Amino acid sequence: MGQSDRTDETPLRHADFSLSEEQQAVRDAFRTALERSCPSERVEAAAAADPPGYDEKVWRQLLDMRVVAMGVPEEAGGDGAGLTELVLVAEQQGAFLAPVPLVEALVSARLLARCGRGGPAAEWLGDAIEGSRLATVALHPRREGEPQLVPAGAIADGVIGLVGDELVLVRGDEPPRAPANHGSTPLASWDLNAAAGREVQVLASGGEAHELFHQATREWKLLMAAALVGLADAALRRGVEFATDRIAFGVPIATFQAVSHALVDVAMAVTGTRRLVWKAAWYADNEPTESPDLIPMAYLAAAETGMRAPTVGVHVQGGLGFTVESDMHLFFRRAKGWALVAGDPARELDAIAAVRYGPVVAAA
Repeated sequence: MGQSDRTDETPLRHADFSLSEEQQAVRDAFRTALERSCPSERVEAAAAADPPGYDEKVWRQLLDMRVVAMGVPEEAGGDGAGLTELVLVAEQQGAFLAPVPLVEALVSARLLARCGRGGPAAEWLGDAIEGSRLATVALHPRREGEPQLVPAGAIADGVIGLVGDELVLVRGDEPPRAPANHGSTPLASWDLNAAAGREVQVLASGGEAHELFHQATREWKLLMAAALVGLADAALRRGVEFATDRIAFGVPIATFQAVSHALVDVAMAVTGTRRLVWKAAWYADNEPTESPDLIPMAYLAAAETGMRAPTVGVHVQGGLGFTVESDMHLFFRRAKGWALVAGDPARELDAIAAVRYGPVVAAA
């Protein structure tokens, strides 16, 4: 995923988005760390914890690897990695269903870094890199009198959100409780209104606030798409392993076309979606004004592939796949829940259409 080469007349872009040696090393380092720290038993235990979907010990291990600092520019105290590297890390979270607020921490840290070097943003950013405070992002503009479910809201010390024409950082003494949810994630409802008794600090206003918020939500969807790709790939691997080991009529069930064709279809979807996510990340890093429809395309495709892979896995495993004894239920439930955190993924079709055909014009 290298840089693009340009002439004065025609842009020449790489068609090969394969990984460099450095990017492979980043991916492998986090894969090894999460493979050791997130066996299915630990993921299951975290899902039943209060709040659900959070394991502080695993998160501390990632903080020791400076995961939050990765995507922060060097001049702001970070390591200067781009989205092309961050999607590789997010994919490992999905592959091992790591119960950590990885995507939210990465996105909020990058957002705080864009808000300037001084003031509350810089203070929160330093604490986020050290791991003493966690900020997250509300994915929708605040509606008057309506709290909203915020990803990682049950474990966050503060929430960054758009209120009118202001980008604000809302701090709470105690995070709200997490409701039960399909994905076993630490969601929680936050009211971003100052009247709710919370401390509110303004980070940006006007058009700048809207632009910062828009960029943050796009990055959240891109990294969540990568996590869903990792989830789908891991579910596929478990389905293939079961089909290879399970014997029926004297042969592995993987030799039956009804089984093998379904698995191959998922494999093709995983490969295609992963390449789309990598391409969207490359453009976001190198040519952010070009092809803005790539991120909603990647998010929608990942939501569909993320759900399709464990669904086929459940069917391949037959009766076992419907039980909690099978790890497949962990992937199924998280695929369903993760993809709904920002609302119905089908809404991304409107974003894609707006880029390609222009905004919707109300009928006379």
